[in-house]
Amino acid sequence: MTNLPYLSMLILLPLIGSLLVFAIPAALGAVRIKSVALGFSLLTFALFVLAGLQFELGTDDQFQLTENYEWIGAFGVSWSVGVDGLGLVMLGLVSILVPVVLLAAWRDVTDEAAGKFFALVLMLQSFVTAVFVATDLFMFYVFFEVMLIPMYFLIGRYGNADRRKAAVKFLIFSLVGGLVLLAGVISVWVQSIQITGFGSFDLEYLANLDLSVESQRWLFAAFFFAFAIKAPLVPLHSWLPDAAGSSSPAVAVLLIGILDKVGTYGMLRFLLPMFPEASVELAPIALTLAVLSIFYGAVMAIGSRDMKRLMAYVSISHFGFIVLGIFAFTTQGISGAMFYMLSHGLSTAALFLAAGYLMHRTSSSKIDDHAGAFQTTPLLAGFILFGALSSVALPGLASFIAEFTVLLGTFARYPVLAAVATLGIVVAAVYALWLYQRTMTGHPSDAVTGIKDISGREVIALSPIVALTIALGFVPQPAFDILNPTSAKVMEQVNQVDPEALIEGGN
Repeated sequence: MTNLPYLSMLILLPLIGSLLVFAIPAALGAVRIKSVALGFSLLTFALFVLAGLQFELGTDDQFQLTENYEWIGAFGVSWSVGVDGLGLVMLGLVSILVPVVLLAAWRDVTDEAAGKFFALVLMLQSFVTAVFVATDLFMFYVFFEVMLIPMYFLIGRYGNADRRKAAVKFLIFSLVGGLVLLAGVISVWVQSIQITGFGSFDLEYLANLDLSVESQRWLFAAFFFAFAIKAPLVPLHSWLPDAAGSSSPAVAVLLIGILDKVGTYGMLRFLLPMFPEASVELAPIALTLAVLSIFYGAVMAIGSRDMKRLMAYVSISHFGFIVLGIFAFTTQGISGAMFYMLSHGLSTAALFLAAGYLMHRTSSSKIDDHAGAFQTTPLLAGFILFGALSSVALPGLASFIAEFTVLLGTFARYPVLAAVATLGIVVAAVYALWLYQRTMTGHPSDAVTGIKDISGREVIALSPIVALTIALGFVPQPAFDILNPTSAKVMEQVNQVDPEALIEGGN
């Protein structure tokens, strides 16, 4: 059973489901089409569980469940896949969120559009899965680019009147980043030939290349630029509020909860291991952008009048914390950043989907249109409050553990930066309370008068996210047991050790 190609199957299964859903005649009915798509997403989740059971803690191998097949032999390209703790957690996040999104969006698209929408979601799942398991740089780049195709159509076809403009902006930013990344990928391959006489895109091989510091600086800049667009970091962020604000809530969850994680994942998987000296030398730049993103996102969220744009700015602030943890170069900071990637995916889904249910009922995303919603939809208001509190890292929820661990790890090496970033938590409390106060309290507006409370299907879609967020808030150690070996490996790759204060503190 352990010899099964689990990771390739996790890529192929949703892709097969996508093609099948595309091919099902509309005459068979939207319910059947949706059911087939949901069935494939649940099968993929079950396959992930089986794959996860094969994952062993305490092994010396960096990657597990590995597969390697020659793809383009003349250029040293392989279909090479494997997972470490970070990859496994990201696969888990994707496997959980996709069926949740499909169930949540069950009635958000017309019957005529259901087949294409559900097929595109499954296609996106397939391509993002490939990104999270690729251990060949060329393979990673290919899927880094092709995942834009389903997301472009999901943004451009399902959303408000500005969706097409937002989709084009998303595509332009992504393609510019992709072209810069391609230049970096080619340059790494060429230098591998010059140094060793053999060209390869294998991650382990590239991480052991003796690149000059000057070469590392230029290559770091290319890779960081591409990943910072995806992350997104200020000032490369402007596509996200437009894309998330113009798309449907379900698509926004896929965009922010899953797709944007590729940026920070790429930093940990490829940027730091391949260019360790440049990563340490240029860390102050990344840390500065991280703190800037924390405050910029929070302040812009306070000034937003649109719920979806507000939540997009909140995510920019959260990604600032993730990058802060990565470039603090402490085991605790990196583990916290990886855990933050997981908790952010869950909190984003909870808030976007719950708020999306309300926006679907009122046909508006304007905050002022939803005053007094608590009086007509008290249960839905409770879910929105949960999502808002999760976004501001309420103690007892997964986001609190993530934020606290990142700040603790950062403080050990950069106490001033950690102290400044902590102020971002105060600003976060302002936008969360402001959102809830403007939408849930006061006299009911005309838009919320007479609307129905959350349905059973919608509760079922939100329940696993809420349960996981609470469970990881109280019992985070199993996740850290999976992630800590990866953070230790990253620290080894960048030749960094924890500050004495952190070591003496018992980490």
